[in-house]
Amino acid sequence: MSALPPWYPDPDETKAAPMPLLVVQGLLNTRDLEHQTDLLGEKDAARAWLEAAGLVPDGSPFESGDLELVRAVREGIRALLAPDQHAHDSAELDPLRELAETHRPRLTVDDGGMLGLSGGPDATLSDRLFGLLLIIHDAQQEGMWTRLKACANPDCGWVFYDRSRNHQGNWCDMAVCGNRMKNRNLRARRR
Repeated sequence: MSALPPWYPDPDETKAAPMPLLVVQGLLNTRDLEHQTDLLGEKDAARAWLEAAGLVPDGSPFESGDLELVRAVREGIRALLAPDQHAHDSAELDPLRELAETHRPRLTVDDGGMLGLSGGPDATLSDRLFGLLLIIHDAQQEGMWTRLKACANPDCGWVFYDRSRNHQGNWCDMAVCGNRMKNRNLRARRR
């Protein structure tokens, strides 16, 4: 695997998605449940991360409302990873619906004759967040979206890209989270 971009939240990530899905994975992993950190917790740090990841155009304004939007989009995208696709809380998906309703994709034709979708102008944070939805759309169409998963350990929730042949990976790290959960389940059964 090639080196991760410097903006990715964990430089030691072993289960990184391919680009451009890595940008979505990176956004989701800005919140680390296990270490109780959030790269989007404070406005200046969030702006720096978002600029480095290409989600905020250089020099554009970035207000508190923008930070709230990014966090809401992050949690909406995280909700899409839920194993039961029909169990989404409607409110979790509202920020994604709002982006979809306020932006219009453009149909493109490349030199090879392949049709694609483009987000159009990407001059604002909102435009670039809409671009993430298009990345997710493409990943869903290509069958890659189901490989992006949140760790089954509820204390972790780290988002990883499942490269297993059978697509049945459950843990960001089997040696850590997998063993923890298996030991918890074993103790619970013994009780």
